[in-house]
Amino acid sequence: MASSFVWKLALAAALAGAIIISASARAPRRSVPRADLHWLLLGAVALYAVAVFAMLRHHGQFAVVLFAVAIAASAFAAWLSRGREDGGLTPGDEPIDRHPPPPPDDLGGVDWARFERDLRAYMDRHRAPVPSR
Repeated sequence: MASSFVWKLALAAALAGAIIISASARAPRRSVPRADLHWLLLGAVALYAVAVFAMLRHHGQFAVVLFAVAIAASAFAAWLSRGREDGGLTPGDEPIDRHPPPPPDDLGGVDWARFERDLRAYMDRHRAPVPSR
């Protein structure tokens, strides 16, 4: 095998690995601000543009390196975009308040027995059905 084929194959495997890892690795605990992701992607697009220009000027190896860096930056941005807005807490990770606040001293003077009687009377009243169209 030619050495150029080997390094191309290794580079392709490394880039495919970076893409697969960015899609399947555990998401970051915290989200990254969208403005930072936009700058990262703008840098990747600029690298793609310079790589195309280098390719047109017959600087193939330099263009390949630029394309590889742009792909890696895009994969990194994809992984960062998967960060969680809640800081990475899962339902079981929520902090537990060991000492809940005491109940209020004054519940507003609500007569709960009267409230329940009124509620039952409201629920037991006869209502006419709504006419259908």
